[in-house]
Amino acid sequence: MAINQRAVDNDLVVLDELADFWAERDFALYPHQIETAQRVIDELDGRALLADEVGLGKTIEAGLILKEYILRGEVETVLILTPASLSYQWWVELTNKFDIDIFNNRKGKGWHYFDHQIASIDLAKRERHAEVIYQRDFDMVIVDEAHKLKNSDTLNWQFVNNLSPEYMLFLTATPIQNDLDELYNLVSLLKSELFRVNDSDLLKQNLDQVMIRNERTDSELDFTDRDVKLIPLELTSPEQQLYDGITELVKQEYDRCRAENRNLLHLVTLQREICSSSFAVIETLQNFLNSAAEELVPKVEQLLQLAEEIQINQKVQVVEELLKEIDGQAVIFTEYLATQNYICYYLYQRGLMPVKFDGTLNDTQKERAKRFFAEQGDVLVSTAAGRQGINLQFCNVIINYDLPWNPMKLEQRIGRVHRLGQTEEVKIYNLCTKGTIEEKIVNVLHDKINLFESVVGNLDKIVNNSKEHNLDKSILDVIVNQEGEELEKSLEELLTEQIK
Repeated sequence: MAINQRAVDNDLVVLDELADFWAERDFALYPHQIETAQRVIDELDGRALLADEVGLGKTIEAGLILKEYILRGEVETVLILTPASLSYQWWVELTNKFDIDIFNNRKGKGWHYFDHQIASIDLAKRERHAEVIYQRDFDMVIVDEAHKLKNSDTLNWQFVNNLSPEYMLFLTATPIQNDLDELYNLVSLLKSELFRVNDSDLLKQNLDQVMIRNERTDSELDFTDRDVKLIPLELTSPEQQLYDGITELVKQEYDRCRAENRNLLHLVTLQREICSSSFAVIETLQNFLNSAAEELVPKVEQLLQLAEEIQINQKVQVVEELLKEIDGQAVIFTEYLATQNYICYYLYQRGLMPVKFDGTLNDTQKERAKRFFAEQGDVLVSTAAGRQGINLQFCNVIINYDLPWNPMKLEQRIGRVHRLGQTEEVKIYNLCTKGTIEEKIVNVLHDKINLFESVVGNLDKIVNNSKEHNLDKSILDVIVNQEGEELEKSLEELLTEQIK
């Protein structure tokens, strides 16, 4: 529940200074956001990793902290580093909710001129820009999607490491995805004196001195319900033939790749794509021909021809029927551009207005796509580019056309819609093709993990010291080597491990 800022008993100047400004805009903070700001300023010396679960308002917390420091006169200059697609969203939030005059530096000009700036980290890290930024020496630096700093060998990490602000905030809902080293690389940028040695026990011991993670399950916030529906469907005969052929090919090639110590990525890709659509698998099959063993070439050519002959997929017809029943807008998630293109083409031909959102769009195009969807679009068809950062509370329907194999990525999808500010029940439709690995994965997520009904992610997951295996490869191993109950049992173990 949002609260009256004047009623809070603490020493944040911003609560009184912006009380009227917020009242005019019908905006209110939540208790955990105020508590986070208070703790960052009073206990963590303005250097913190804000790791709230998806949808709890990390941007609001950062804006609140920044405005407080500005009002106290402790911060005169600030640089906010974001993915390019989120820079405009940050500008809107800080301008409209915190009355901060800030420059969205899209072209890398005016580093020395503007005191408050937002910039793409990819732009800022370029050598000619980075040198100027180092000289400017901003009082405060805020990094959004900070999990992109998890690798200390990258230019992103090295660029941020060379900055020397007095205050620094990192924002991410997923501070660790693969192993503890990633979390160490993040927090060592914030407080190197606490993490001089990469020691897991020391990291766990000192983590509360640098990281704050608010979780939905621990909060008293009133989130709307989730209504989850599983939509099983039968593949057409050609689609089933293609799926079976691809799976057989994957099993054959798997043994050869293992024997020759070759990369299995193309096999993972094939198996995942065929669960999405016949269109998604075409380019991978074409590339496969260049490296396939001579005895496999006829089979690959046959599968490629079959994929190219299939013009309508059963899934998109089911989506069309779903959209007729839905009152309002919907977000459709798919993992693949070819599937996205097909969905958009099919729906457009039937009188609907689909809007594409994916990684091929530049910053301006993404903002235009989000705005067009909000104002005129019927459906936003998004790839993984829409999993993080964008806010779609005005929409309450999600259709998972295909599923990522990592459960954490599913929660990121849902969090675009099911977040603070959502006033309607969130409806989640999961398409499930019978007789495929997709069916087995969806069944595990629904029946065993109960992922869609609850919210995943907790501190234990973040500080897990065991290195996670490559999930895609592990699932491929299961597909190739197991069947029946053993296959489902192994899948359950793999997927459950991802959210522990």
